[in-house]
Amino acid sequence: MTVMEAGITPAGEGVDGVVWSILGQTYKPKQESESCFTFETLFPHGTFVPPHIHAAQDEFIYMLEGTFDLVLDGRKAQAVTGDLIHMPMGIPHGIFNNSGKDVKALFWVSPARSLRQLFEKIHNVADPAEVVRLAAQYEVEFLPPP
Repeated sequence: MTVMEAGITPAGEGVDGVVWSILGQTYKPKQESESCFTFETLFPHGTFVPPHIHAAQDEFIYMLEGTFDLVLDGRKAQAVTGDLIHMPMGIPHGIFNNSGKDVKALFWVSPARSLRQLFEKIHNVADPAEVVRLAAQYEVEFLPPP
């Protein structure tokens, strides 16, 4: 069991200096406990996370800078700086940066489950099919294209 400790994760840093590169995006873990896993992201223009489902986690995104196009439970949506996106467990969702600029956001899932372990496994994996295969082992199900 991971117990959260009191403290501060400095701006621009991940816990213990950890930074993951995942299919062109940058992820920095900010906090982890059994109940919640939080990570800061940088999505360059043109990067995305295709529609997928977290069957056992609620997911949230707080928009720090920029605009995401989203597919939430089959509906298109858009989120801008200051918005909070909420994606209940079991609901399909996809995240796309079509804005022409970088997007910075703070993500978190509850409970933490094994998402951190997934990020450790897919760090620097260049093959999207391999990322999808590994994700299925860590409770993230990517959906086939429509």
